Amino acid sequence: MNKCEWYRLRLYTIASLLSFQFCAANIEAQDTLSLKIQEAEKMFLQNNLSLLAAKYNIDANRALIRQAKLWDNPIISTDQNMYDQQGGFFKHDNNSGQVYVQIMQLIKTAGKKYKLAQLAQDNTTISAEQFDDIVRTLRYALVSDFFEIDHQLKLKRVYDSEIAQLQKLVKGMDAQLQAGNISVKDNMRVKALLFALQNELVNIEAAIIPVQNEIKLLLNNNESVFIKPSFSYYLPDLIKTELPSKAKLIQLAVENRPDAKIAKTQLDYQRHNLSYQKALAKPDISLGTEYDQRSSYSPNYVGLAVSFPLNILNKNQGSIASAQFNIKQQEVVLEAQNAKIVNDITTAVDKIKFYQHVNNPEQLDFSLQYDKLFQNMLNSYQQRQIGLLEFIDFTDAYKDSKLKLLDQHTALIRSLVELNFQVGKDIITINK
Repeated sequence: MNKCEWYRLRLYTIASLLSFQFCAANIEAQDTLSLKIQEAEKMFLQNNLSLLAAKYNIDANRALIRQAKLWDNPIISTDQNMYDQQGGFFKHDNNSGQVYVQIMQLIKTAGKKYKLAQLAQDNTTISAEQFDDIVRTLRYALVSDFFEIDHQLKLKRVYDSEIAQLQKLVKGMDAQLQAGNISVKDNMRVKALLFALQNELVNIEAAIIPVQNEIKLLLNNNESVFIKPSFSYYLPDLIKTELPSKAKLIQLAVENRPDAKIAKTQLDYQRHNLSYQKALAKPDISLGTEYDQRSSYSPNYVGLAVSFPLNILNKNQGSIASAQFNIKQQEVVLEAQNAKIVNDITTAVDKIKFYQHVNNPEQLDFSLQYDKLFQNMLNSYQQRQIGLLEFIDFTDAYKDSKLKLLDQHTALIRSLVELNFQVGKDIITINK
């Protein structure tokens, strides 16, 4: 190693150390709020602004149901003389003036009012199902973020453990360097390995920040705290978890998934709309009474008024045909939705079976043995039983293996969370 390379290596290690210390100090400065997933879900349902907005939409549609059931207001019409030569302005008595008054009430036929209320009820049901779908989607995001934070913290513990061991080694090597027992090159190589690990740890801690921000957004939490997931699960049990049959899972998904319910309710809405459009082809009747003081054949005439349109030219043909096509369209949409559910369940089940096969008890035992081996290799290097290059190679392999094992474990948990999401209810209990 020439002098220039040596200075570059020192500059890199110093910069890495400063970056690591800055990031670690920021995280440690935050207060920590430990939350179980059940506690987080309760806070989410109480505080999430998107859910509060969706609830108002349901209330707005419920109000339209009441509106659809109301009768139309009666209409009063009046006509009277304002001025004539005999009586002057507004002269009304037994011998002069004219007053005409009519009161009419619209009576809807063919059950239009009931059918319109049914459409409003369908819209309210759809709003409620859309609310459930928002809850389902955001809850999935919340649970996924919680397990992602848990995963990142486990990765961090791998680095923390390895960094702590290397820091002890570096401290001892500094003493050996001063005693002249090791070379500057070996000392700097180990420090470079340490600082490389610290840099990778900085990247992990940086990856936690956006996930934390999303969790706080979902919980509507503006406090300066670090939300730490608190889980209680036993991985070997999850590896051996038996799943219900695929047919049973598909049936549960069709019954429980809000998007499936929305598609079905929208088909009901289109069918009810066809019935309403056919009813609109029937003429409504306006019924009322009228009083005519002087212009009729008889003074102070009181009569019965009835009016209705002649259903000859416009029989609402276009709207009826449109409603029929909308039914056919929604039937296809419902069929596509059911096909999507089958595909979603199949994919989720396949993922779980794959990751259950990949994760096995032998790997868990291997992970524990690997930890002991790392400690042995560290002791062997300190006692100069192995060389520097062999120690660095093993350290890299140890880190990579631990990270891959954690990735596989988390992938299994994510697949179980995804199955619960695709079914629309918790089939697998992950957190006890």
